[in-house]
Amino acid sequence: MKLLLLTLTMLLLLSQLTPGGTQRCWNLYGKCRHRCSKKERVYVYCLNNKMCCVKPKYQPKEKWWPF
Repeated sequence: MKLLLLTLTMLLLLSQLTPGGTQRCWNLYGKCRHRCSKKERVYVYCLNNKMCCVKPKYQPKEKWWPF
């Protein structure tokens, strides 16, 4: 009985300590969050109204087309 209680306690603690499954966006290079870190920028918005935080090296470069 003590082993069962110990096992359930450990599973509960591990489920709280591991980060939740954040939704991925922008071809799996970004993460949907309420706030982006300093090293990330917002490029698009996710379907759940959160910002898609993407590192600048994965964002497409702007091309200026000469007319």
